[in-house]
Amino acid sequence: MDLTCSRLRLSLVMANDADVIIIGAGASGVTAAINLARRGLSVLVLEARDRIGGRIFTVENFKYKSPVELGAEFIHGRPPEIWSLLRHRKIKPTEVQGDEWCTRPNQPVKCEFFSDVEKILGKMSDRKPDESFLSFLERAYPSSKDTPRLIDAKQRATRYVSGFNAADPALVGVHWLVKGLRAEEKIDGDRVFRSPHGYADLLAVFQQQLSQTTVQIRKNTIVDSIRWSAEGVEVTACATNERHIFSSRKVLVTVPLGVLQSQEESNGRICFSPELPPPKRDALRSLAMGKVIRVTLQFRERFWNSLPKTQEKNSGTMSNMSFLFSDDDWFPTWWTALDNTLPFLTGWAPFRCAEKLSGQSEAFVVDQAMQALHRTLGLNVGEVKALFEQAYWHDWQSDPFSRGAYSYGTVGGDGAEAALAKPLDNTLFFAGEATDVTGHNGTVHGAIASGKRAAAEILGSLRANKSRSRKMKAKMKIKKSAA
Repeated sequence: MDLTCSRLRLSLVMANDADVIIIGAGASGVTAAINLARRGLSVLVLEARDRIGGRIFTVENFKYKSPVELGAEFIHGRPPEIWSLLRHRKIKPTEVQGDEWCTRPNQPVKCEFFSDVEKILGKMSDRKPDESFLSFLERAYPSSKDTPRLIDAKQRATRYVSGFNAADPALVGVHWLVKGLRAEEKIDGDRVFRSPHGYADLLAVFQQQLSQTTVQIRKNTIVDSIRWSAEGVEVTACATNERHIFSSRKVLVTVPLGVLQSQEESNGRICFSPELPPPKRDALRSLAMGKVIRVTLQFRERFWNSLPKTQEKNSGTMSNMSFLFSDDDWFPTWWTALDNTLPFLTGWAPFRCAEKLSGQSEAFVVDQAMQALHRTLGLNVGEVKALFEQAYWHDWQSDPFSRGAYSYGTVGGDGAEAALAKPLDNTLFFAGEATDVTGHNGTVHGAIASGKRAAAEILGSLRANKSRSRKMKAKMKIKKSAA
């Protein structure tokens, strides 16, 4: 659908009210819906896509009966928000094992740079005025004192920050990075896991929980405006060529940061009336939406098992490779599948790389991925293309319902997540990974935590309303008896 609802001649359909309307059926929206419904509230979820999950998007490779992720893939550490859900279904994530390889010119070697990068990241501090990561590097490690090893470590650290966070190293704030590193330490965030069937396992848990509630989910329903006040909210949406107006006492907005930041008149943009107040707009300006293009390539065989062609003493082959890091300008990072017998390689193109690939055709993206493997592994590109079978990818930047990968904080943005999360008039509430205040922005568990937090805020608001109503009625009785 490439037209906004406002451009169509549509009939007016009044929908039944719900106690709470939730916009977005991603991890945060679904979590909040389940928690609210379990407390006896009627919940209506409006989802623009034809599926739930948001930036969780797992498909199945039918040849190998294996999951392929188009969005979120890894479980970073042991976050209880995810592990507890999987444990109830007796699903045990598997830790990513294997060798990590890096590249010299046309020659992959096992990585030895991590300790140097950790030293650089460990020198960041949030006790000093905030600055960008690039500014921090130049201040802490002046170029005049660079040695060849330090030059390499600084480049690796910069690529790590832009790759892992999908962030512009000239914009991302050191305070935000430090907060994230501390949060990761608490959950063993340096360890990486996958679920047996990918994030489809988590969605299956959500589906089971939803089936035990009265939550209504309307898919293919594109919200284009929200009219809000202390008295309640009206949500206007487009579905099946009709304009629908939904009313409720409370509305929870869980759409991605990129959608909230959108200013252009296009599909997926939400207009607020009245517009969001200055603190909320300031928070939106203090956060940025990271950019990533990822593509999974399926080959006829694991051709990298016999690489590198010229092996150093005791270096071994890449048959047990987990990750491959390079300085390629298009796809600098690659990784293998959970099942290390599968002939799959996933390429990761963050930040500037993603900007060059976004909006391009699948053929263009796949060709650039092939060229990157040729440069990174020192293979003839014809050899790589001859083994290629199939590609899986999704352009999250061009997707009107995501407009990017995940959020990060810019310089001077301390407190932006909390400001974005703050309810308005106890009527309009906000959740999603960009609103997580614990340092887990950009993660599925951060999104789930925000959904729980928002549900608790809504329940607390309703209790407060009931308390005020009881006090008002008591006062009225006193006045009547006195008269």
